[in-house]
Amino acid sequence: MAQDMKPVIQDELTGCGIASAAALKQISYGEAKQIANNLGIYASDSTLWSDTAYVRKLLAALEISTSDQETPFSTWEKLPDKALLAIKWHEENGKPFWHWVVFVREQGKPYVLDSKKALKSNLRTDFGRMKPKWFIEVFDKAAR
Repeated sequence: MAQDMKPVIQDELTGCGIASAAALKQISYGEAKQIANNLGIYASDSTLWSDTAYVRKLLAALEISTSDQETPFSTWEKLPDKALLAIKWHEENGKPFWHWVVFVREQGKPYVLDSKKALKSNLRTDFGRMKPKWFIEVFDKAAR
């Protein structure tokens, strides 16, 4: 993966999973959306916000290797060098929802790529404000 990963801004209100996958692959939102749509994955589908299967299917199609399970978040220091994080986790009518972001640690420097369009900066280091619930580790091909 390229160093100094760049954030990808979601073009749709609910496109954080697609944008996070695009950021991990370093392709445009449009490219990732096309691939997602071809897989039957659409940002407008509310099940995307409460199930990991869809983002995992998209990551697999993009040849991005991940851990098989979600790992509860404990501390920022204990995160792997690359991970898909579930933040803003909450329940609505008994169903979980969250916002996907990408955590990256390069040369010891951690940061988060947040696809939300309204942010002043999509490269975040305000770790105290983000409240991750759990993460999916993302592996570099060379590490496998």
